[in-house]
Amino acid sequence: MKNITYLLLVVISQVSTAQNKMIATSGQIIFEASVPFFEPIKATDSKVMVTYDPKTQMLECVSYIRNFNFELPLMQRQFNENYMESNRYPKAVFKGKIENFVSANADLIPKEYTLTGKMQLHGKSKIISVKAIIQKNANGILLTSHFILDPTDFKIEIPSTIAGKIAKTVTTNLAANLQ
Repeated sequence: MKNITYLLLVVISQVSTAQNKMIATSGQIIFEASVPFFEPIKATDSKVMVTYDPKTQMLECVSYIRNFNFELPLMQRQFNENYMESNRYPKAVFKGKIENFVSANADLIPKEYTLTGKMQLHGKSKIISVKAIIQKNANGILLTSHFILDPTDFKIEIPSTIAGKIAKTVTTNLAANLQ
């Protein structure tokens, strides 16, 4: 009987802890690495999982590489097979902290905060610090961020034959409505 009671208490505590977290299951990442006069290199993942724990101020974003959709199927295939090697490195993960943010104090007026944490991509990790705009809305808290990533930081190789057709840095936008 003691074991059952203990197990029940553990389950209840886990459920109540999980309920305090804010989650977005359909966050969106858009990235672009286009250069003038060449085919646009732009893709969107609208299935990004974002979790925020107000107690610890920790934010985690997970994007599965194969979820990125390009306008051209050939570009999508090359992205997955040749550059991102999505069979080998299936996801990109950011784990970090929203500095000086208290979700209970979120306002309808957008405010800028700093996200600092570890970006894991293509089997490599890098500590990054980016700006994020956070504001309260009718459905929870909207988090948006615009930042630049350098493929060389993550050992993503671009063949010299096409390097001139792809930007040296990737403009990245994140949007998630945490509830």
